[in-house]
Amino acid sequence: MNEQTMEKMKTMKLHGMVRAFRTSLESGSADKSTADELLSMLVDSEWDERYNRKLNRNVKNARFRYKAAVEQINFDTARDLNKNHILRLADCEFIDKKENILITGSTGIGKSYIASALGHQACSLGYKVLYEHTSKLFARLKMGKADGTYLKEVTKMEKQELLIIDDFGIQPLDQQSRTILMEIIEDRHGKRSTIFTSQVPVNNWHEVIGEQTIADAILDRIIHDAHRLELKGESMRKKRTILTEDLTENQN
Repeated sequence: MNEQTMEKMKTMKLHGMVRAFRTSLESGSADKSTADELLSMLVDSEWDERYNRKLNRNVKNARFRYKAAVEQINFDTARDLNKNHILRLADCEFIDKKENILITGSTGIGKSYIASALGHQACSLGYKVLYEHTSKLFARLKMGKADGTYLKEVTKMEKQELLIIDDFGIQPLDQQSRTILMEIIEDRHGKRSTIFTSQVPVNNWHEVIGEQTIADAILDRIIHDAHRLELKGESMRKKRTILTEDLTENQN
């Protein structure tokens, strides 16, 4: 009878329940549990199974640059990073409010890691997230205009509850990139949240975007009510390199 029950569970794709039920039978715990306790354990196992599958699917679809976690962010005082602010952002209420986050600072200071950590946190809470590197994003969308995939790509981004645009402003935007950015931001304004990371201070984004009228329109939609994180201090990559070299020397 137990085997028949598990086969029915498999047919209904209750894989978490199957594993939990089999384990309880093998360990003998099923005989020691009340019907209520057994049912609760099976439901909890199925819930965990589905949550983990959804989380793994969300993380895979997000295509993060880093495997990052809020708990592993370095809150060294030299970085001028407010821990309470980050933890408040980590509850992802900003996504519900359709607010943006702008993370700026010098190269290697950890902007992308923080953005990815918040993105991973959003995935764990069930939000749809997509990570994009600016130069690759514009190159792909320009290609999409030529091969007919542009609308599909833009529609996919529009559906993401959180879009991360990393390394914005490395190069000034050309006319086509300005138009693409305007369309992305227009689709998301007041509907979805976006995280931007950039080496360029926000006050200089006008020059990066170019063409005053379009720059004003884009920045008005991006900056209004956005959360700003302005990182300071030394490059985290440089620190890790020095630490690695020191460890190597000590071992030698």
